[in-house]
Amino acid sequence: MARRVMLPDIATRVTALNGRYRHHAAISVMEKALKDPDTGEVALVSSFGAESVVLLHMVSLIAPGTPVLFIDTLMLFEETLAYQREVSAQFGLTDVRVIRAADSALALDDPDGTLHQFNTDACCALRKTVPLENALSGFDAWITGRKRFQGATRASVDFFEVETETRMKINPLAYWGREDLQDYMAENRLPRHPLVAQGYPSIGCAPCTSPVKPGEDPRAGRWRGSQKTECGIHFIGGKPVRTSAEAQETENKEKVA
Repeated sequence: MARRVMLPDIATRVTALNGRYRHHAAISVMEKALKDPDTGEVALVSSFGAESVVLLHMVSLIAPGTPVLFIDTLMLFEETLAYQREVSAQFGLTDVRVIRAADSALALDDPDGTLHQFNTDACCALRKTVPLENALSGFDAWITGRKRFQGATRASVDFFEVETETRMKINPLAYWGREDLQDYMAENRLPRHPLVAQGYPSIGCAPCTSPVKPGEDPRAGRWRGSQKTECGIHFIGGKPVRTSAEAQETENKEKVA
């Protein structure tokens, strides 16, 4: 097995990378991130959702052999699974890795598949966060589709971010708006997720995703009826982004204690 190269302090590298590529376009940030020694070993994590095709197309143009991690929660829409196969084949992505929770973990924590009905945070942790963390253990950085316009928890997203003491996140689309996404997809004639035309501008697991009405926030259909806004796979300062009002209240109490 090849020995991994020891890299400088991650905060130092992130600061340098943001300064180095501050004024670069999204696809240039992607290209540089895949080649810059300061990023180390990089993977693209993709949900193959409504907007995922943009980053998938970019990486296919630059380095189609880049590892692409796709989390199959076993609760995804059939349309998402079909779209994943279609896009991977059309773009010539040669290293798509399907990530799932261990059978033993599912049997222990969600044997009847109903965990999402009474504890969505626990379900996301079981089916998304833990499997992804295991899959990312061999990488120094991962590319995400996070963008500033997507909400308060993402309003200060930069191209490069410290995630943990040993890993960073790369967000090439950080400064893009919805119009930029739509323009890129149209100009490059990219295949759209079939559920978008049915009123799903943001697509997650089938039990926790509903259509969005005209005028609603695009993410209003995710965990509808709750205050949950994130699945928990993203970390800030080494801690997972809180996904519900209850979790946020717990964090506030911890700070006071």
